Amino acid sequence: MAKDYPASPKAQHLQESKKQRLTYVLVVSALCVAFYVLGAWQNSTMPNPVADSAISRVDCDTVAQRDGSVPSFAPASENVLDFDAHHQLNLSETESVVQQFPACPLNQSEYTPCEDRKRGRLFDRDMLIYRERHCPGKDEQIRCLIPAPPKYKNPFRWPESRDVAWFDNIPHKELSIEKAVQNWIRVEGNKFRFPGGGTMFPHGADAYIDEISKLISLSDGRIRTAIDTGCGVASFGAYLLKRNIITVSFAPRDTHEAQVQFALERGVPAILGVMGSIRLPYPSRAFDLAHCSRCLIPWGGHDGLYLAEIDRILRPGGYWIHSGPPINWKTHHNGWKRAEEDLKREQDKIEDVARSLCWNKVAEKEDLSIWQKPKNHLECADIKKKHKIPHICKSDNPDAAWYKKMESCLTPLPEVSNQGSIAGGEVARWPKRAFTVPPRVKRGTIPGIDEKKFEDDMKLWEKRLAYYKRTTPIAQGRYRNVMDMNANLGGFAASLVKYPVWVMNVVPVNSDKDTLGAIYERGFIGTYQDWCEAFSTYPRTYDLLHADNLFSIYQDRCDITDILLEMDRILRPEGTAIIRDTVDVLTKVQAIAQRMRWDSRILDHEDGPFNQEKVLVAVKTYWTADPSEHS
Repeated sequence: MAKDYPASPKAQHLQESKKQRLTYVLVVSALCVAFYVLGAWQNSTMPNPVADSAISRVDCDTVAQRDGSVPSFAPASENVLDFDAHHQLNLSETESVVQQFPACPLNQSEYTPCEDRKRGRLFDRDMLIYRERHCPGKDEQIRCLIPAPPKYKNPFRWPESRDVAWFDNIPHKELSIEKAVQNWIRVEGNKFRFPGGGTMFPHGADAYIDEISKLISLSDGRIRTAIDTGCGVASFGAYLLKRNIITVSFAPRDTHEAQVQFALERGVPAILGVMGSIRLPYPSRAFDLAHCSRCLIPWGGHDGLYLAEIDRILRPGGYWIHSGPPINWKTHHNGWKRAEEDLKREQDKIEDVARSLCWNKVAEKEDLSIWQKPKNHLECADIKKKHKIPHICKSDNPDAAWYKKMESCLTPLPEVSNQGSIAGGEVARWPKRAFTVPPRVKRGTIPGIDEKKFEDDMKLWEKRLAYYKRTTPIAQGRYRNVMDMNANLGGFAASLVKYPVWVMNVVPVNSDKDTLGAIYERGFIGTYQDWCEAFSTYPRTYDLLHADNLFSIYQDRCDITDILLEMDRILRPEGTAIIRDTVDVLTKVQAIAQRMRWDSRILDHEDGPFNQEKVLVAVKTYWTADPSEHS
C-alpha cells in the first residue's frame, strides 16, 4: 500500500481541511457562548419593588392610615416575564379570562368559612362540637372577594401594635364593656388600647408572667414554644414574646366577639380553635409550655380527655400552668359564687388525672398551679399500675391530628436507655435551637430527610432570603404576621429570625413528609392544614403569604382558584404573596390573581432564567366595601 509523505499534495490537503474544520468549530462555539451569556444577562435583571421606578402605589383614596403600606406592582414593565400565548382570542374568551371576581356583601367582611356560626348551630353542643371546624360543601362555597370595612386602615407596626389597634378595622365594643373590670381592652377615640390585662391578671400580663418566672425559669432558653388555651385577646402570648417565647394562642369564634381577630390585629400569633372532640392540629411533643388562665375547660372530665391531649402535645419535661377555678378555691369561692365542696371536688379530679399521666406538681402558689410532664416514661409503668385510667394509647401515630378524634389515653414516649435521658432527644436552647439539627432529623424519623439535607436546606434559604430582600420589603418592617403555606423544614421562618416577624408554618396534610414536629423542635410554631379547605383565621390577618410549590401539590386535588380566593381572604389589603412553582402553574395563578385585583409579576428563579421554577410576587390592592352598605 502506498504511503502519504508529509510533503505530498494529499497530506497538505488533509492538514488544511483539519485546520478549516477546527476553525469552524471554534468560531461556532465562541458564538454560542457569547449568545448564552448575553441572554442570561438580559433575562436575569430583577426589579426592586422598593426603589424601582416601574413600581407605583395603588391609586385609591389617600387616608391617614397609609403610613408604611407597601407599593403595588405596575401592571406593565419591561422587566415582566411574559409567558402568555399571543394567539388571537375571541371576545367571549377574553371576557372570561379578565372578568374580576365580585366583592362579597359587607356583612361577610369577617367571614370564617369553617367556623361559620350559622353552620355551627346544626351540630351537637356537647363537648363544643358545634364550635369545631365544619367547612362548607361545594354547593355552599362562595366565589367573591371578602371586603375590608369602609374605613379600614393598615395596622400599626410592631411593637406599637401590641398595645393599640384601629377601631374601624375591628368595630366591636363588646369586649371593652364585658371585660372592662378585667382590663382586657379599652376604646380610646378611634383606637382600641390593650392594657395587657386578663381574667386572672387584671394588673397586667407582665406582672402575671413575673410571678410564673419565680416558680420556673422563663429566661434561660429552655422554654421557647407555648400554647395558650382559651386565650382571650392573647395578652399572655403578647408579653411572652419579649422573653423569646412564642405562643400559639387559640380561642373559638364565640360570644366574645373577635378575640382571635384582635390578637392577630395586634401582631400576636393566634388561631381559631377549641378543645372539643377533635385533636388539636399539632404534632406530639411540640410545646415546651401549655397555659390555661380561667379557660373554662373541664380538665377533670371525660376521663381526663383534655389533659391527655395536652400531654400528647407537650414536650418531655414540659410544663402545664393552670390559674383560675378551681385553683386557690379557698380564697376565691365567694367571688366565683360556687360551693366549696364543688370546687374541691373539681381540683381533686384534675390532680388525679395529672398524676395518672405521670405528671409531677412542681409548684402551687396563690392562684398558680404548675405541673411538669416527665422526661421519659421509664418510671411511668409503676404509676399506671395504680392509675388504670387513662390507659396507654394503642395508636401508632401520635402526630396524626387532622380531624382525628381525641382519645382518653396516655401517649407513649419514645423509649430511652436511662432515667436521665429525654425521650425523643433533647433540643438545644434558644436561639441556637433554630439552627441545630432537630432530634427527629437526627433520629431519622422523617423519611428522606437526614442531617445533610437539613444543612443544605439552611444554605438554600440563605440564598432565597437574599433574593426576596431584593424584590420585597421583608427587611423594612412592613410585615409582621407571616404564613409559610408549605413550610417543609421551617427554613423560611429560620431565615427571618432577626426580623420583627413571626411565622405560622403550615404543613399540608397532603404532603409526603410530616415535618411539623421538626419545625417545633427548631423553636417555631405551625399547624396542619388541608388547603382544599379554609384556614382557621379571620379575614385580613396576615401581611405576607409564602407558597413554595403548594399549587403543584394541590392542582389535581381541588380547584386552585379556591385556594387563591382563600389567600385573598386572609391577606391584608396591600399585603404580599410570594409563590414559587413551575412556569405552567404560575401562569394559571397569575391569570386568577388578576381577577382578584392583585398586581403581580413573574420573576426568574434565584439561580437564573434557565431554571424551570419561577417566582410570582403579588400585592393585594387596597380597596374597601361600599360605604353605602355600612349600617
